[in-house]
Amino acid sequence: MDPILGGAEPVAPVREGRPQAVPPSADAWGLREGDAIAPRRLAVTLLGGGERYETYLAWDEHLLSLVVVKIVRPHLVEDEHALGGLAAEAELVERLRHPVIVRGLDAVLDGPRPHLVLEHLEGPRLSRVIRKQGALEPEQLLPLGLQLAAALHYLREEGVVHLDVKPSNVILGAPARLIDLSIARTAEQLQGVRHRIGTDAYMAPEQCDPERLGPMGSPADIWGMGATLFHGAAGRRPFPDGSRDGSREERFPQLREEPAALPASVDSEVAELVLACLAFEPDERPTAAEVASELERLVADLPQRPVLSRFRIRPLRAKDAGVPGF
Repeated sequence: MDPILGGAEPVAPVREGRPQAVPPSADAWGLREGDAIAPRRLAVTLLGGGERYETYLAWDEHLLSLVVVKIVRPHLVEDEHALGGLAAEAELVERLRHPVIVRGLDAVLDGPRPHLVLEHLEGPRLSRVIRKQGALEPEQLLPLGLQLAAALHYLREEGVVHLDVKPSNVILGAPARLIDLSIARTAEQLQGVRHRIGTDAYMAPEQCDPERLGPMGSPADIWGMGATLFHGAAGRRPFPDGSRDGSREERFPQLREEPAALPASVDSEVAELVLACLAFEPDERPTAAEVASELERLVADLPQRPVLSRFRIRPLRAKDAGVPGF
């Protein structure tokens, strides 16, 4: 099972099991098992990190539970941008309450190690499942899409845009969970944004070229969900890899090409819905509520009611659901 890190990518190289802590340096904490991150909050192992933050699996003695701790890198503990980003993410995970969105548990925004505490989730990332088993079965894909659509509808209602919906930010479980709000913004904040933001292969056209196609809003998350569901349905992404060394159009094929066709094995209604999410124009994409409504009907038509549970699906029996008489 993957320890879930609230958005940080695994440290390379990573063996099956625990990632190894890195040696201390000017830009890395190098915490070992048992080292204190804060009083009564002990490092277990390094999970990953990015430009501004490191993420650790930790033991919280107050909660008596494993948690995920996202720490500002040591050379940035007084950097206003790093601290501001952590504070913004802390505010969002504290405010947002939805069964499919990762929860925040605590935040320490000053002191020697500013950090954010997130719930620890166990389960595979969608990206890992696709990599290991290929395309998902409809019994996996459709409930997953319904759960993601519910989360994105809630975010829209709250005036928040995730901006990074992708398979590595989706944890399969019951229900699935959407993680990593590190680049999420409110709709108001996005009105003035004219720089690219997101992960190349899952960025809506207006994220790739916000100066010409912006502003960004909730339809960008619909596009990211469409790209994610396409990847799950086909076992591959909807567009070829771009070149980071080329022009903007070479880097972002979604600016110049139509998405690939889904395999013939994918139900035509599912394919039509997924491709509608990938419409170039934001106002031509369905809303999250419309996607959820359509997927709810398709899920109801499945032969068995499915439960997402790690790598496999088990049918939900009536006695498991608490149905009287069983």
